[in-house]
Amino acid sequence: MILMTRRSMMTGLLGVTVLPGCAALSAFGEATAVLDAYDLRAPDLPQAGRTLGRALSIEPPTTSGALDTDRIMIRPSPVQALYLPGARWSEDTPALLQTLMLRGFDDTGALTYVGRRPIGATGDVALLTEITDFQAELDADGSSALIRLRVVARMIRESDAQVLARRTFTALAPSASTDTLEIVQAFNMASDQLLTDLVRWGLGVIGVQLPAV
Repeated sequence: MILMTRRSMMTGLLGVTVLPGCAALSAFGEATAVLDAYDLRAPDLPQAGRTLGRALSIEPPTTSGALDTDRIMIRPSPVQALYLPGARWSEDTPALLQTLMLRGFDDTGALTYVGRRPIGATGDVALLTEITDFQAELDADGSSALIRLRVVARMIRESDAQVLARRTFTALAPSASTDTLEIVQAFNMASDQLLTDLVRWGLGVIGVQLPAV
């Protein structure tokens, strides 16, 4: 499936541009029923040499309204937010990233518990994240794209809400064309890079160093 050119996309996607109020949300809901769904893979990280008796809860990421949707964002210019026609993520973008982070941390076997909420009243550490970029940026003639991801992460000690560490993670990946599958594959490359760095950093804050690859 070929992405429309910059001019035709702005015309054809008028119904799904970012709009204020309930009208935009209603339009998204009506459109997603006929869109192909795409997923991203969790990073393939090495197993930890030991399991630390710690629990990590991963909160749902926060983000702006333009990214708080299952639509795949396309930016023809820095001030425009459009969406890839005929395609969507398998979950809303924040839920998708939360799922990938859960799998990434849990698959290493480094911690006794990784979940969406603490065990009992409190856990040991919580990961709070904010998504500021998660889009494909078109080049000048609309024939290729650059995937740009940016996530701000904080590791919080649950017992007293102290910020143990903060870091911003970024990742870029080129898409040689605007074909839907190529764009999704470029998203996967960028997310793999970002999540690998994030998981290694988060485990390091807790006290686990993964083996080098």
